[in-house]
Amino acid sequence: MEIASSQRRRPAGGPCAWVLLALVAVGACSEGRSGSEPGSEVPATSVTMAADTVYLGRHVITMDPQRPEASAVAVRDGRIVWVGDRADWNGSAEQTVELGERALLPGFIDAHGHLSFLARTVNLANVAVPPVGAVTDLGSLGEVLRAHIAERGIDPGDWVLGMGYDDSLMEEQRHPNRDDLDAVSTDHPLALIHVSGHLMAANSLALERAGIDADSVDPPGGVIRRRAGSREPDGVLEETATAALQRFFIDGEGLPVADIERALALYASYGITTVQDGAASWDIYRLLADAAAGDGLSLDVVIYPRAMEADFAVPEDVEPGVYRDRLKIGGVKLILDGSPQGKTAYLSHPYHVPPAGLAADYRGYPTLPQEAVDQLVARYLDDGLPMIVHCNGDAAAQMLIDAVARAPADAAKGDHRTVMIHAQTVREDQLDRMQTLGILPSYFSAHTFYWGDWHRDSVLGPERAARISPTATTLARGMHFTVHNDAPIVPPDMVRLLWATTNRETRSGATLGKDQRISTFDALRAITLDAAYQQFEEHEKGSLTAGKRADLVILSADPLAMEPAQLLDLDIVATVSRGQEVYRAPGVAL
Repeated sequence: MEIASSQRRRPAGGPCAWVLLALVAVGACSEGRSGSEPGSEVPATSVTMAADTVYLGRHVITMDPQRPEASAVAVRDGRIVWVGDRADWNGSAEQTVELGERALLPGFIDAHGHLSFLARTVNLANVAVPPVGAVTDLGSLGEVLRAHIAERGIDPGDWVLGMGYDDSLMEEQRHPNRDDLDAVSTDHPLALIHVSGHLMAANSLALERAGIDADSVDPPGGVIRRRAGSREPDGVLEETATAALQRFFIDGEGLPVADIERALALYASYGITTVQDGAASWDIYRLLADAAAGDGLSLDVVIYPRAMEADFAVPEDVEPGVYRDRLKIGGVKLILDGSPQGKTAYLSHPYHVPPAGLAADYRGYPTLPQEAVDQLVARYLDDGLPMIVHCNGDAAAQMLIDAVARAPADAAKGDHRTVMIHAQTVREDQLDRMQTLGILPSYFSAHTFYWGDWHRDSVLGPERAARISPTATTLARGMHFTVHNDAPIVPPDMVRLLWATTNRETRSGATLGKDQRISTFDALRAITLDAAYQQFEEHEKGSLTAGKRADLVILSADPLAMEPAQLLDLDIVATVSRGQEVYRAPGVAL
């Protein structure tokens, strides 16, 4: 069924859910009405309730198919209590916000990202390429690292960590190896995380600390790259091989709560009101739980613990799907392959240009064998634990599809909403199967800008690259889908994500897959109502509807009145979470 981009699609969740929300809205509108008392000067439709805040303006984008247009939204006690026409508002409010030409929307929802990982990057060397960082080649990489060591006063023997190097956009178009990093320092163990998060580069001292040498064997689902013609590690580690380094600096105890708070403030500055922490550990959960119970979290946080081991278990004192002090376990995270830009994603056909030293038929590789995936998926379906499953390559996507299809019928019958995270190269025949099986795609559509040229010229070739993140054909099927930034892989910039999804423009200015572009409205839906649906929160979030949480974002202009090419001109003016303002742009008055 083709859905026109201007059509406001009815969210799933059953007609009863929307009838309930409609009744809530009617009840809110009825509160305080004057009725038809003779001689009354107040119109019969006037609303006279009390509110904490009322927002008034011409550009209220509700994302509610039952009431797509409004000019007034009233909030009380962290909930939206009324949505309607400002002419009908005759109530009282402690604060009245006149929007003017600004737009009011539901708060943006982080459909996939890594809160704790982003928090860790606060204190790491920024070795990313523009526009995120300043590294353009191996020379500037060394300059950034030396400056970081000096500015932070890092003592010899202490770790130096960096985040975001990108071989695809550096002049040499290769990973830094141990020799490159030894030239920076032989006194510090030095490790850099690839922009994808799926590879690392280390100097000789870091490899020694990690116990990686010529006798080390590749772990299942990972590769230790070697010097040409020898077994000696060259310093680059892929996928699970990075665990030997990560154990030194990725744990819950080493993450200051202050860095979590800084990360949440960054999310809020991008209009985000619900944040995801995918593949977090139970140490991170305990850290966040303590923070939430103490001073509290400024935004809702949904955690999906990494659940790749057969002995994975949810602690008895944790109830999945239920918020406790703004923190909840949304389900579990599985990782089935790697990164397309890092050329470790598992494809059904070979890479357009294979990594140096590998055969022309190289297709990447899976993280787990199919039998293990089948067992994990069947178990979590049977347990009723929602899954978000990392699948970048179409061969990895097929592993998930097959696992869900093979699960016992009684386990897979429920409304499981398994999410295929990234789904970058998913094929049309796979989308058909996903729709039948109830698997939702969440697309990393920011890739079209950040790595679109690289995908076209080196990773996938022109034909396959034009189909990455196939939002238009997914929309044409009437499927729910979301889009995400995967922070800190790229910043959690929802305006740039909106622009990338609607324009599909690469760094060079080319359009990658013109036929897969979608409208601004449909892209907004993917970061609001469908993102709420993905996490079983569509009755609480995702639209400006009476009864839902007062999660709001104010934009500098109406995105629906703009040409898609101009969307990057939008600014986040303010972010409101559960009725409380958590971000205001500097120098802006409301």
